[in-house]
Amino acid sequence: MTLPRDDTLFPQEALRPQFRQLPNVFYSDVAPEAVGEDPILVHVNRAILPRIGLSPEAADTVSFIEVMAGHRLVAGAEPYAAVYAGHQFGHFVPQLGDGRAVTIAEGETDGQPWELQLKGAGRTPYSRFGDGRAVLRSVLREYLCSEHMAALGIPTTRALSVIASREGVHRETLEPGAVMGRLAPSHIRFGHFEYFHHRGETGRVRELADHVLAHHYPALKDRKNPYAALFEEVTARTAKLIAQWQAAGFAHGVMNTDNMSILGLTIDYGPFGFLDLYDPSFICNHSDEMGRYTFSHQPGIAFWNLKALAVAFTSLVPMEELSAALESYGPAFDAAWIGEIRRKLGLEVEEEGDFELAASFLKILEETKADYTNSWRSLGYFLRGEEGAPSAAPLEGSEWVAAWQARLEREEAGRDEIAARLDVANPRYVLRNWVAETAIRAVEDDFNLGRLDEIFRIITSPFDPHEGNEDLAAPPSAEMCGLSVSCSS
Repeated sequence: MTLPRDDTLFPQEALRPQFRQLPNVFYSDVAPEAVGEDPILVHVNRAILPRIGLSPEAADTVSFIEVMAGHRLVAGAEPYAAVYAGHQFGHFVPQLGDGRAVTIAEGETDGQPWELQLKGAGRTPYSRFGDGRAVLRSVLREYLCSEHMAALGIPTTRALSVIASREGVHRETLEPGAVMGRLAPSHIRFGHFEYFHHRGETGRVRELADHVLAHHYPALKDRKNPYAALFEEVTARTAKLIAQWQAAGFAHGVMNTDNMSILGLTIDYGPFGFLDLYDPSFICNHSDEMGRYTFSHQPGIAFWNLKALAVAFTSLVPMEELSAALESYGPAFDAAWIGEIRRKLGLEVEEEGDFELAASFLKILEETKADYTNSWRSLGYFLRGEEGAPSAAPLEGSEWVAAWQARLEREEAGRDEIAARLDVANPRYVLRNWVAETAIRAVEDDFNLGRLDEIFRIITSPFDPHEGNEDLAAPPSAEMCGLSVSCSS
C-alpha cells in the first residue's frame, strides 16, 4: 500500500537529508506499516517539538497523529531503515539493522541536525524473524527513561511521542502495541562501522567516517588525522557517558556494540534499571544469565566495545594510535566518575583523598543495603538537620560523616551553600522499575493518561519536590520488589 503524504506538518525548510546522502548500501528504502486502523495519541513531549521545527500546538492536529503512527509520510522526506552489525553478548553478528525502527524525516533546526524515527512501526528488511512491532510497556519505558536521563543531564536519544496502535502484539502473551517517536542528532552506532569493516568494504568505512565528521564532528576535520581524532573523541565521550551512568546508578542491560552511539548517547532502552539498594552485582536484564552486563561491569564492557570499534577503524588509523586512544579510556573514565561523585558529595575543590572518601561511602551503602538514590539525597538533609530519605544509609555519628564534614570545612562555602549544591546534584526521584510499572499499569489497565502525565512531569524534574507524590521517591514496596525485566521490555 502506498501511504499518503502530509505536506502540512513539517516546514519544508527544516527538512534536509543527512544519513540519506550516503549511498543506499547504508540503508534500505522502507515505509512504516501504518500499524492499527485507529491510532490514539497517548503522550507527546511538547517541549521538544521546536527541536524539529514544530510548534507545541502541532501535536493537537490529526496530521501529527497520522505521521507519528506511520499512517502518513512526511512530504519532502524519504523513509529508510539502516543496516549495521554488532557484537551481541560478546558474539559477532554480521548483519543486524533497524529491525523495528524507520527514520521518517531528517532535518536541521538552528544549525543542529536531527533524525526522527518511528520505533515499532512494522517490519523492515532487517527485522529477521521479528514482526517490527513494539509493545506499549516497552515504548512507555523508553519514552519515560530517555526524558528522565535528559533531565539528569545524561546524554541520550530523546522521546517525542507515544501512539497506541489498538492492535495486539505477540510476545510472551498478546499485549497492546504502540509506536514511539524517537529523536537524535544521529542514530549511528559502533555496529555501523563494524558491518562494513567485517565485509572488507574499507572504502565504505571511510565514507561513513567522513559523514560523521562532516555532520557531527566538524571541528575535527582539520586535524592531522581526523579519523584518529574521531576515535579519540568517541572514546572520551563514551568514558564520560558511562561515568555518568555509574554515578546515577543506571544499568543499561544490553550494552551490545549495536547499542553504542557514535555520539556518546544513551541509546536503545530495553531492560534498563536504576539501583534501589546499592548492589554492584545488580543485573537488570533477566536474559543476561552470565551477568555480562552487571552494573559494576559496565565501565569494562564499554572499553571492550571501544576495542571492537577500534578494529573497525584499522583501515583508517594506525593501530598504535588506536591503542593510545584506548589507553586514555581508563583515566578519562576515572576523572569523569570522580568529578560526578565530587558533585554528589557537595565538593568543588579537588583533593587527593576524594576517591577514598567516595569509596568508603559506597562501602557503607553496600554493607547496610541502603537505598542508593536516597542515601545521596540524604546528605543535603543531614547538613540542614532534616529527616533523611526512606531507606537511606545511617549517617549520624559515623566515622565517615566525621571525615566528610572535615573535608567540607576545606571548601570555600558555608553549610547552606553546600546543601544547595547537594540538592541539585542528587535527584529526589529516579525512574525505578516500580515507578515505570506504575505508569504502565495506569495506561494499560485504566487508560489513565493523567497519571502517566503526572509521572512524566515528576521524572523530568527529578530534583524538585512534587507534593503528594513523595511515595514515588521511595524504594519499592514488598509487592513491587523483584520486577523481572527482559530484552522484550
